[in-house]
Amino acid sequence: MNETKVMNRAADNIRILAVSMVEKANSGHPGGAMGGADFINVLFSEYMVYDPDDATWTGRDRFFLDPGHMSPMLYSALALPGKFTIDELKQFRQWDSPTPGHPERDICRGIENTSGPLGQGHTFAAGAAVAEKFLEARLGKTVMQHKIYAYISDGGIEEEISQGAGRLAGLLGLNNLIMFYDSNDIQLSTECKVVMQEDTKAKYEAWGWNVITINGNDADEIRHALDMANLEQHRPTLIIGKTIMGKGALKEDGSSYENTIKTHGAPLGGNAYRNTVTALGGNPDDPFVIFDEVKALYANRANELRTIVAERRKAEKKWAEENPDKAQLKDTWFSGNAPQIDWSGLIQKPDIATRAASAACLGVLAEQVPNMICSSADLSNSDKTDGFLKKTHDLSKDDFTGAFFEAGVSELTMACMCIGMYLHGGVIPACGTFFVFSDYMKPAVRLAALMEVPIKFIWTHDAFRVGEDGPTHEPVEQEAQIRLMEKLKNHHGKDSVRVFRPADANEATVCWQMAMENMDTPTALIFSRQGIKNLPEGNDYQQARKGAYIVAGSDEAFDVVLLASGSEVSTLQAGAELLRQDGIKVRIVSVPSEGLFRRQSKEYQQMVLPAGVKRFGLTAGLPVTLEGLVGENGKVFGLNSFGFSAPYKVLDEKLGFTAQNVYNQVKELLNN
Repeated sequence: MNETKVMNRAADNIRILAVSMVEKANSGHPGGAMGGADFINVLFSEYMVYDPDDATWTGRDRFFLDPGHMSPMLYSALALPGKFTIDELKQFRQWDSPTPGHPERDICRGIENTSGPLGQGHTFAAGAAVAEKFLEARLGKTVMQHKIYAYISDGGIEEEISQGAGRLAGLLGLNNLIMFYDSNDIQLSTECKVVMQEDTKAKYEAWGWNVITINGNDADEIRHALDMANLEQHRPTLIIGKTIMGKGALKEDGSSYENTIKTHGAPLGGNAYRNTVTALGGNPDDPFVIFDEVKALYANRANELRTIVAERRKAEKKWAEENPDKAQLKDTWFSGNAPQIDWSGLIQKPDIATRAASAACLGVLAEQVPNMICSSADLSNSDKTDGFLKKTHDLSKDDFTGAFFEAGVSELTMACMCIGMYLHGGVIPACGTFFVFSDYMKPAVRLAALMEVPIKFIWTHDAFRVGEDGPTHEPVEQEAQIRLMEKLKNHHGKDSVRVFRPADANEATVCWQMAMENMDTPTALIFSRQGIKNLPEGNDYQQARKGAYIVAGSDEAFDVVLLASGSEVSTLQAGAELLRQDGIKVRIVSVPSEGLFRRQSKEYQQMVLPAGVKRFGLTAGLPVTLEGLVGENGKVFGLNSFGFSAPYKVLDEKLGFTAQNVYNQVKELLNN
């Protein structure tokens, strides 16, 4: 145990660096960082187990930050063990800096997750804790014995997602999850009492958590709480740390600047900044300094960690020698490479719903990808993720040998916990619900895209053909929304999300193949509720790998190109037969992924969709979904309103998704 004086000095060092970063940038959030400095210092200098010389060591404890606006605290704390240089701290919030306003995932620097939108960070942590338990059940405790630490704020507690994370972590008994709640009662624009008066302790206890309330600015109390949390065998732990917003801050006149809203989201400024740094033991004219005693504190911790890690690695080596098959699995799972899957035994039934085809694919994955976890938001028998479930069983408290994560009705929580599973490493996650409810998941989709997490989103009931459920359950605008993510590039220049909407059961298989091969970005798979007639015999489904391709049976010399994705391709097929009776020659193009199609050569794109030939697009969503492919000389028939309640075949007739209307629309196009 380190001396209290040294620990307080280190916490003050974090405070000085944090406020100085914000001051230099003239932008940021100093107050929360000042209040949280004591906890993060105790955690990093005495409790977190990691390899100082190998940040990627799979046996490391993980730290997930939820309030990304407290990045100055995290960067400053990570500077003490040398993860960031002083010069990098000085570049806070600047172009091309490794210290952006909100932290972005960078494992080598000790940052496990991108954070910013409140609530998601600690939910990632809950997912990581599930992954650790899942892997422990398969590999053993020798290599999977670490803790998942999370840091949450008042705002994160208020975000609705905290209910989902709290409920599920308690339900699953995630005793490997330890969360610090920085309870300072101050928000960006109000005091917390204006918007919340709940008993947080009672709430988490009701969910099955171990809850400890402490003075969050007292090193000894923090230590005691962490000791108790690490001893807990059956429950996740919430440490409610009552902290002081802007701890140590002084105003221009030298009076206290603590516990005020103003320090939450703005630099201290002028003499307030100078007075604060001076009072904390720093030099306002040279504030970017790590004190000698703090350097020694973290140097000693690095040596302690090297000893701890050496013993752990020795045990891991012995385990690998005694369990060569498991060791090979571990290396494969943590490699980040796509799994090897034999699809040859899968034969899809004809003319089935693509959700049913997806179920068959998931059955193959459940049998061949032992590190895959599939989840559903209480819809497994409808979104057909039960194709996976039938080959395994639910994850449950004290039994993580299964591979199906029952999330209940909590789409955003489910998505974020599944993302957290991947962030932990070693796990390939997938999660399903109805496509219309993807709206609840968009924030998670976006962060997955930012972090380049190859999660598989499974969305079914893809169009107005949900039928009797009516417009609340019928996605109209959702496809256009998610396909925008194919147009948005990540920071490596790749489409931020790969989107597939297959035309039939066999195309669904190829789309699943591509999804499992994609380990660079999230994949969205959009499936039908209703049966879809198979594409013509002899269709080369592997051409779907190009994003768009010419369907078998298309005419060589054609007058018009008909294009669509999903179930509308079969409708085009039926319409084409009517057009051919009039002597009109037709090319039919299936476009499961516009984003992937746009990645092909210009020559291929022009071959599939040649210039100078009129194009007709059919979509069960907004016309804009296909307008970029059809072009200004073409025509798109789609929906411009919400759906209606009726059997889907009735809706097809009423809304114009019939062979006859395809015939009518194309004839009109050609005659103009």
